[in-house]
This record gives sequence, structure tokens and C-alpha cells, in this order.
Amino acid sequence: MLTLEQRLAARLRSVDYQKWRAKVRSVNGCARPVRLLGSHRLQDSHTGAVLHESGGSIFTPCGNRRESVCPACSDRYAADAFHLVRAGVCGGAKGVPETVTAHPRAFVTLTAPSFGRVHTRRVSKRGRVLPCGCGENHRSEDDPRLGTALDPDGYDYTGAVLWQAHAGKLWHRFTMRLRRELAHRAGLRAREFADHARLSYSKVAEYQRRGLVHFHALIRLDGPGGPGDGAPAWATSTLLADAVTAAVQAVVVRTYRPDGTPLALRWGDQLDIRHITTADDNSGDDGITDQALAGYIAKYATKGTGTTEAADRRIRSELDIDHLRTTDHHRCMIRTAWDLGGLQAYEHLNLRRWAHMLGFRGHFLTKSRAYSTTFRAIRSDRRAFRLAETLEALDLDPDAVVVVNDWAFTGTGYRNDAERELAAGIADRIRDQRRQQYREETPR
Repeated sequence: MLTLEQRLAARLRSVDYQKWRAKVRSVNGCARPVRLLGSHRLQDSHTGAVLHESGGSIFTPCGNRRESVCPACSDRYAADAFHLVRAGVCGGAKGVPETVTAHPRAFVTLTAPSFGRVHTRRVSKRGRVLPCGCGENHRSEDDPRLGTALDPDGYDYTGAVLWQAHAGKLWHRFTMRLRRELAHRAGLRAREFADHARLSYSKVAEYQRRGLVHFHALIRLDGPGGPGDGAPAWATSTLLADAVTAAVQAVVVRTYRPDGTPLALRWGDQLDIRHITTADDNSGDDGITDQALAGYIAKYATKGTGTTEAADRRIRSELDIDHLRTTDHHRCMIRTAWDLGGLQAYEHLNLRRWAHMLGFRGHFLTKSRAYSTTFRAIRSDRRAFRLAETLEALDLDPDAVVVVNDWAFTGTGYRNDAERELAAGIADRIRDQRRQQYREETPR
């Protein structure tokens, strides 16, 4: 049997390698591309005559946003997320005016409550590692015990999974309550708020080491017409921060434990509200620049559960849980989600479908309607740009051409481990080239 090195050498010497390599580069080294077979035609919109045609077997990206699953596609997702978030916080692009930088804005982090003590790593102001509750000093950030339960038998795994499953609903109620709190502080009735102001936001979910999500949200106050409409005179950053604090403390989602005991789900005590500044703001306050914020949101949006790659894939049966490469703590959360998903009382939560995500059922990146552009619009612009490049190269009039695609699905991924290894190398080189280009283009 040939070794991997021998199979790699054989693939590199194969007749169709250059053609295959070009297809891999077209999807930036996607880890699991979709294989299509068919043709792409450009036809005259009046006569139907074929002006250009290409076909055969092609690759298209898998589109997975998780870096642990596909680094290449997660890079593209992060770039799209960056532009989506940046447009809403900085303006000047994607139909959002630059005047939004003058609107009241806040960067808010909402956390989950405690369901039991976990191993933590705390550092003093002098940089000394402080003892954990277990009595030891976790000197390494890579210590696998961090985030796991100190007392697994006493940890409330049921409460943690149910909170996780209702986190999206808790966020929805928070936004509703926030509008009421803003209206109250402005001397308005809740139903009058929409006539005076509009609440816009983008929000991303990130997993903590203990396996529970927390939300990073960029919240902005606009006039009733959206980002192009100036905020009302009463709208200030201080008023927004006060309203956020009150809303976080007020909202609750009520459910029941498996034995019928009532369970009130709330936000955790750790609430962080930071003022958003512009890049040229020299006020010196403890804020975060809008440019840095867009980068943070994009980075969070491509993360998985923060446990292992296995948790980024759906659990098909209970037997899968025993073979996951993860900590016992996260395995308990997955098993709890699976067990609760089998109970009729939680059927509406569809927990078995989301057991691999530790019970979290929400989208990782969401935004309000008027915050900025959409992923669909960004991707549509990219396709239109590439089509324009093709038509320009062929010297064709865009207004007189119809695009006809006829593709059939033939499979996903690469044929063997040698192709997967070569594709990963191509992806790494593309990523390194982009980083080098960015360093050269960025002024120092």
C-alpha cells in the first residue's frame, strides 16, 4: 500500500493536476467543495444565439462559516461579516451614510448566568496567576480543565442547556424591553417610540469555555427613518447605556424543568457596556473604536463551539456522543441536550438537532432590518462584479446578454487524503499571500 507521501507525489505528476489545481484555487482551497457538472452559457438576449460557453466539472465553495470546518470559507464569511458590521458602525458604504458615527452607539456584552462553579484562570494586575477554586494555579491558557465544572455532580447541566436553548428568545425580549426603556426615559409611550427613533443593532454569539454563549452586540439609535435620519435630541450614549442596563435586569423567560419545577431564565450578572469611538477620537475615554469593533465581530462570527471540531457536526445517534473528542464537561452538556430532546415537554426546542451546539439554536450573526446591508446583497454584488469582469474580457454588452447556468450536483469533498492535503496547502498559501498583501498595503 502506498504511503501518503507517495500518493501526494503521484497526484502532483498526474496529467490533470494543473486543471484540478486551478479548480481548487477558484474556491480558495475550500476544505469540502461542492462538485458540479454542467455548462455556463452567455446568450444574446434578443436572438438567443450562444455568444460564449464553458462547461465540464467545477468546484463551488462549501460556504461553512466555522474556521474549524473550513478555514477558506470562514475567511470569506469573516470578510463579508466585517463589511456588514463596518457599514453599520462607520457608515460611508453599503447605503449607510457617514453621519451614523454621530448617533448614540454602544458595544454591549451579555453573558449567561452561573450554573455551577468552573475552573477559571484569573490574573492579578501585576500579572500573577491567582488560585482557582480547585486550589491550583492554572498557569497555561491551554489548560483543558479551564471552563469545566469543579463539581460535575452538582453542576446544573439541565438549567444550562435550557438557558442555551432559550437564549435567542431572551435576546428578542431584551430588544423589546430596551425600546420600552428608551421610550420611558424620553417621556414617550412605548407605542410612540417608532415615531421618534429607531433601534438598530447587529449581534454575534460567542461560546465561552464553559460551553455557554454570550452575545456581543453593537446597538445604535437612529431617527425614525433609519441610519440616514439623525437621532432625536434626547438620544444620548448615556441614556442608551442606562436603558440597556435596565432592560437586561428586567427581562426573563420562564420555563419548566423535567420534574415540573419552574425555571426563570435571565441574563448573567456580568454586563459590559462600552462607548464606541471613531479612529480619530482623542478623548481618551475607555471605549472601543468602530474599526476595531467590526474586526472583533467578524472574528467571533467564524468561531465554532470552542470545544472541538467534533462539536461543529450534528449528532446522529446517542452512540456518537461517547466518541466525541471533547471534555467530560461538554460531553455532559451534549448528552443533557440529547436526553432533554427526547422528552415531549421540550419537543418544540428540537434539542437533539442542536445537541452538537450544546443546545444553542440561534443564528450566530443577526442584525435588525435597518442596521446596514445584508449577506445576500454583499454576495450578489460579488457575483455581479465577477460577471462584469467576464463580459469585459469577452467584449460583450451586459445589457444584451443573458446568463444561462445548467449544473448538476455530483458530490462533495475530495477523492482521497492526498487531494485533501494538497488543497489544504493551497489554502494556506492563498491565506499567507493575502496577509502579506494586507501588510504591504496598510500604512504604518
